[in-house]
Amino acid sequence: MPRAVTLIRSAALSDVAEYAYAATAPAEARLIFLAGACPLNEDGSTAAVGDYAGQAAKAVENMQTALHAAGASLEDVISTRVLVASTRQEDLGTAWKVVRDAFGDHDVPSTLMGVTVLGYHDQLVEIESVAAVLDS
Repeated sequence: MPRAVTLIRSAALSDVAEYAYAATAPAEARLIFLAGACPLNEDGSTAAVGDYAGQAAKAVENMQTALHAAGASLEDVISTRVLVASTRQEDLGTAWKVVRDAFGDHDVPSTLMGVTVLGYHDQLVEIESVAAVLDS
């Protein structure tokens, strides 16, 4: 099945970043705007309390569930924003590694941000995303 997302790289920008700097989708693509994927268990409790990597993994899992419900997958994501409740770059890096690894070769444009607090009790990570699909 053809994909709607085209990742764009520029030789004029640093290759240090582990993601494409831009992405496009054709006009006929259906865009899917996902709410922030939180590290919540099915019962509403926060998963992996105190564990940045564990919460990032649960947020990715929940994001995949939401994508599937919308007829998409991680390969259809066009951009992400990863929010981490910490002022320590190491914590941001820990969460980012989990998210980055989940996407594999589909290294979508992303923003990684440290924030002061997130919405749920004991929440450390949240992932916003946008996807694009071509419906047949």
